[in-house]
Amino acid sequence: MPQKPKITREEALQFHIEPRPGKFDIAPSVPMTTQRDLSLAYSPGVAVPCEAIHASPETAYDYTNKGNLVAVVSNGTAVLGLGNLGALASKPVMEGKAVLFKRFADVNSIDIELDTEDPDEIINAVRLMGPTFGGINLEDIKAPECFIIEQRLKEEMDIPVFHDDQHGTAVICAAGLINALHISGKDIADCRIVLNGAGAAGIACIELLKTMGAKHDNCIVCDTKGVIFQGRTEGMNQWKSAHAVKTDLRTLEEAMVGADVFLGVSVKGAVTQKMVSSMAENAVIFAMANPDPEITPEEVHDVREDVIVATGRSDYPNQVNNVLGFPYLFRGALDIHARAINDEMKIACAEALAKLAREDVPDEVAIAYGKKLTFGRDYIIPTPFDPRLIYTIPPAVAKAGADSGAARRPIIDMHGYENQLKARMDPTASILRSINARARAAQATMIFAEGDDPHVLRAAVAYQRNGFGKALVVGRDSDVKEKLEGAGLADAVAELEVVNAANTHHLATYKAFLYERLQRAGHDRKDIHRLAARDRHVFASLMLAHGHGDALVTGATRKSAHVLELINHVFDARPQDGAVGVTALLHKGRIVLIADTLVHEWPEAEDLANIAEGAAAVARDLGLEPRVAFVSFSTFGYPISERAEKMHEAPGILEARGVDFEYDGEMTVDVALNADVLSHYPFCRLSGPANILVVPARHSASISVKLMQEMAGATVIGPILTGVQKPIQICSTTSTANDILNMAVLAACKVG
Repeated sequence: MPQKPKITREEALQFHIEPRPGKFDIAPSVPMTTQRDLSLAYSPGVAVPCEAIHASPETAYDYTNKGNLVAVVSNGTAVLGLGNLGALASKPVMEGKAVLFKRFADVNSIDIELDTEDPDEIINAVRLMGPTFGGINLEDIKAPECFIIEQRLKEEMDIPVFHDDQHGTAVICAAGLINALHISGKDIADCRIVLNGAGAAGIACIELLKTMGAKHDNCIVCDTKGVIFQGRTEGMNQWKSAHAVKTDLRTLEEAMVGADVFLGVSVKGAVTQKMVSSMAENAVIFAMANPDPEITPEEVHDVREDVIVATGRSDYPNQVNNVLGFPYLFRGALDIHARAINDEMKIACAEALAKLAREDVPDEVAIAYGKKLTFGRDYIIPTPFDPRLIYTIPPAVAKAGADSGAARRPIIDMHGYENQLKARMDPTASILRSINARARAAQATMIFAEGDDPHVLRAAVAYQRNGFGKALVVGRDSDVKEKLEGAGLADAVAELEVVNAANTHHLATYKAFLYERLQRAGHDRKDIHRLAARDRHVFASLMLAHGHGDALVTGATRKSAHVLELINHVFDARPQDGAVGVTALLHKGRIVLIADTLVHEWPEAEDLANIAEGAAAVARDLGLEPRVAFVSFSTFGYPISERAEKMHEAPGILEARGVDFEYDGEMTVDVALNADVLSHYPFCRLSGPANILVVPARHSASISVKLMQEMAGATVIGPILTGVQKPIQICSTTSTANDILNMAVLAACKVG
């Protein structure tokens, strides 16, 4: 099972500050550089689509972003488990929700925090914003106001209105229950179901299950006052009254006797082992209270082995996680220009999720999850890591919307739609997830060479607290303590092990090793002592060379070329020894590797072939099938230039070696990366756009990477050093704590 990371207050605040306050930006999707662009985007060109929409309002989905834009609306009256924090304090959660929409289903989203607790004011505000959005996601609004707001908005608006706290939980609960009852051999129509927690989520869960076939009289709903029975007056409202049953049962304990299913959206400890023991054979317990369930799986299985248990926690099997539902529900609804998200669409989502959990699980999901997953008692709900969600759930939702009359524009070619959804997938996310999972499995002892730098120390703390392994920090105890306290991580002082020449028992061994390597390279014993005892990069490298750590991260405080020179005192990390530097660029859901960005100053054709092989190894370690392009200003011999000759020769060297990956060149970058341009060269050996660019020299690599980083906002990971006998990664001097952590994770995985 994945280890739940320990998140400190300081880390959480820092995450929301770097690189800019908040969690997302807004960027134009059209060119905005020339006067003509401005004239088309605004006046006078914009008048044309305005007139078209006025004549045919449905064309707003064609000419604006309405069809892929959702509003996340809250007034902050029920923020997570924190209660009524108010509209402004709810904004980090709503921004987070918007990011989840984008990450999981490529849905654009804007958070809107309304500073009122008056349902009528919220209803009016959201209704008036209707023309802007393709859907409304209500979030963290307390009951019973959330029921009133959602119902009125559904009646008054012609776009989907969805309160995720209610229906998101209900859909995932229903999906899990379909499979739990499948395993138990029970029919929902015959099951006695007990619900504890008659708030927004609980009421939505029981209503959806009744729509799916659960009998009203078989469903017992409880709140803090006990069973909701016909005739009860205390603590009642119209939504609870709708689920009152004629019964003599008065307490949750009484209701649990003989129950087939327990659904909990209440509080920690609400269910006892005695209650579990009283349930029917092969019972099902969904203890969904957060952050702590009504009863833990361990407590259940202490008294009953036959019970299937689900919780809201990621560190237990069968997590009821709303992120499995709302992004894909909205994706399907938006793509058919739906008027609403109705029960048929929610049930279709639940059934598709249940079906997906019964299918074979891809290896990449098992790697990300840390174990092989097979349908059964501990796997009844898919994981959020499953890449199939994006192209299996929205089509089911879209079809149900069309069949039930909710679609303005039904999808005709469902196979083509599935292919479009696959194209929306972000491959970088699964790659990074896999690397993180591999690092946790490796449990590498990581040496952080620069213990006087706050960013490095924060990365070291995060490495250890996220369960990747042990962090060793090279530095003075007093410096480390001072910097940690300054970074708000005083509690981490006792957690980190600080290593230096003064407290190690191995300094004599280190110096003897170094003298043996450097005595014929102009270094006397004083030089050796100075290097081994006083230079943290050399000292850290000596630790690694002698097995006193598994991997090394350095470079955050010194230029990479200088750091590489120091590492070379201990390891052979030179061009002639096969070392290569590869930088990964992540941009708009695409990953491209640039090589060599660290080692080779001016490579010749043979060096370029070596660089290609080293980069291909890194690509495969990242889960990519290598496609190498040798890039130049020339494409397949035109224009002819002496400067392009080596790029022309390098593919021939790879051909002679018989390598097992795709390559070709020389070619310009647009040919390498643009499928349409590449199609003009049908003889090219690349089956698709390249994911590795081998460049003519280190200076061109540096220019390319920094240009993409500064002008395009690409995420940069690297340079990743490969071809050295021990895992060493060198950060840049501009690295954030998260960048350094990423490099440590790569080192732990021995990428390359």
